Amino acid sequence: DHVREKDGLWAALAWLSVLADANAASNTFVGVGDVVKEHWRAYGRDLYCRHDYEEVESAGAEEMMARLSGLVGSKGLADLDPDLEAVSSFAYVDPLDKSETSNQGMILEFAGGGRVVFRLSGTGSAGATVRVYVERPVAEPTEADLDLVASEALSDLADRGKSVAQLHEFVGREGPSVIT
Repeated sequence: DHVREKDGLWAALAWLSVLADANAASNTFVGVGDVVKEHWRAYGRDLYCRHDYEEVESAGAEEMMARLSGLVGSKGLADLDPDLEAVSSFAYVDPLDKSETSNQGMILEFAGGGRVVFRLSGTGSAGATVRVYVERPVAEPTEADLDLVASEALSDLADRGKSVAQLHEFVGREGPSVIT
C-alpha cells in the first residue's frame, strides 16, 4: 500500500497543472518547452550538468579532494586558470535543526559566475564516485541561448575545472561514466 519515490508523480501532476493554466488562455497549444523558454526569457537561465566518475580508486579521489582543499585561500589561482576566482569548501546546514555537516565538496568559482563542484560519494571498498557538477548562469539569454544543450555549452567549463583539479590524473580515467 506504500508508493515509493513519489517525486516523479508529483512533478508530473505539477506540470499538468501548469500546462492546463497556460493552455486555458491560449488559442494554440502551449507545451512544456514553451513554458520553460518563457520562464528563461523572464528570469534567466542556469545551465547545469553533472559528470559522474564511478568506481574509481578511493585513494586517488581523496587525494584530489585534499589537493583542492589545499587551494582554499591560495593567491596563485590565476596560475591554474586565468578565470579561476576562488576555491572553497561547502557545508550543508539543515534548515530545520540548523545542524551543519562540513566538507561536503569543493567549489571552483570562475569569472562570469560559472562553478564546478566536486563531491565524493560512496568511498567504500568498491571504490568511490566523483561527482562533478558544472553550472553557469545566463542572466539575459538570447533566443539562441534558449536552445543550448547544457552539456555541450558547459563542456569547456567542465574541462577547465577538471584540469584545475587534475581529476584525470588522480582517478586514472579520461572520461566520465555518465553525463546527465
